Amino acid sequence: MRAQGADLRLYSMWGGQTSFRGLPVTRFNKWRLCTLVWLIPYESWRRPEVLRELLRGLCTRRAPSWLNFWENMLGAGFACVFARHFRRLQPALVHAAWGGAPATAAWILWRIDGHRYSAAAHAYDLFEHGGDWWLREKLQGAAFVHTSTEMARAALVARGGPAERIVCIRRGLDVLPKFKRLRATRRRLHLVCVARLVEKKGLEHQLRVYAALRAAGIEFEARIVGEGPLRASLDRAAGELGIGAQVTFTGHLPHHEVWDQLSWADALLHTGVIAPSGDRDGLPNVIPEAMSIGVVVVSSPVAGTREAVTDEVTGLIADVEQPSAWVAALRRIATDDVLCERLRAGGRKWVEENFDAHRNAARLRVEQERAMSSGIAAPVEATRTMG
Repeated sequence: MRAQGADLRLYSMWGGQTSFRGLPVTRFNKWRLCTLVWLIPYESWRRPEVLRELLRGLCTRRAPSWLNFWENMLGAGFACVFARHFRRLQPALVHAAWGGAPATAAWILWRIDGHRYSAAAHAYDLFEHGGDWWLREKLQGAAFVHTSTEMARAALVARGGPAERIVCIRRGLDVLPKFKRLRATRRRLHLVCVARLVEKKGLEHQLRVYAALRAAGIEFEARIVGEGPLRASLDRAAGELGIGAQVTFTGHLPHHEVWDQLSWADALLHTGVIAPSGDRDGLPNVIPEAMSIGVVVVSSPVAGTREAVTDEVTGLIADVEQPSAWVAALRRIATDDVLCERLRAGGRKWVEENFDAHRNAARLRVEQERAMSSGIAAPVEATRTMG
């Protein structure tokens, strides 16, 4: 974005570093929420209709989960605490990177002071427990809505989102890695999975795939990179399935070490499912990252992964309910050089055409410039149109 000429100010609502790639990051000190004792009355006096709208929503709708409730409260608190700061700054555009707390903050800043804003909405915002609490209102007021998969765009349109203002712009790599050689012999497969250890990643299914590989006599070593609440139960399940010697849980690794794991791997396994909460993946970054370096991807057909992984073209698709299908796919990767080279070339081509950070940032910059030049709608008018 900086290469496109954007003057950026970064704000973190929850943790993170004090700088990002040379840019300072303003972090939200939660102790500042104590100032809401007098800031809420002051901002309510300035724009009482906003307070009425928020109170009406609190009384007439139920949050899908306590987590989503407090995410929205955090965004509202940030907006109130930073309102005077943004009045002095007068940003040309406020961009919310997620549809939860960041979009809440941007929406309220627009409602109380007219700051033009854009918002992003991704799989978590759309599907976890039925989607974010206030998503419709937050997106209706946005100059444009950014999402990174066609699946998410279609879901937003189906929910009544403004189709003409919803754009699918993927994430990307700023530098493509060197394309590695195919290992000459893959008699002992190197398998990797990079994922948060949560339900939507389908890792219990993945462990059953490894057990089926062992039963089929296929030699392999698997590394599961990531951390999460299911770590203990997955570790226990691996022992019960008799694959503890073949499967290593590495825990969280820095990003450069994740690339080391991809350099080591023959195949990346993604066993994504739809979690009981409704949450699911969009297109995890690790899939195009693996494709970019020459790792063959084997994926379940769930959610946005099919936008990058086309069966027999850029990777292989297998049903998580059928471990035998995964065994067959991985056996082919172990023995068929021609297939592997075709899939590796197809995957790299998809990344070059769709996952270039410079090209995608330029597209996002065009949307931002269009939003900034379109003028700022008056908050009172916005209240009427959304009512």
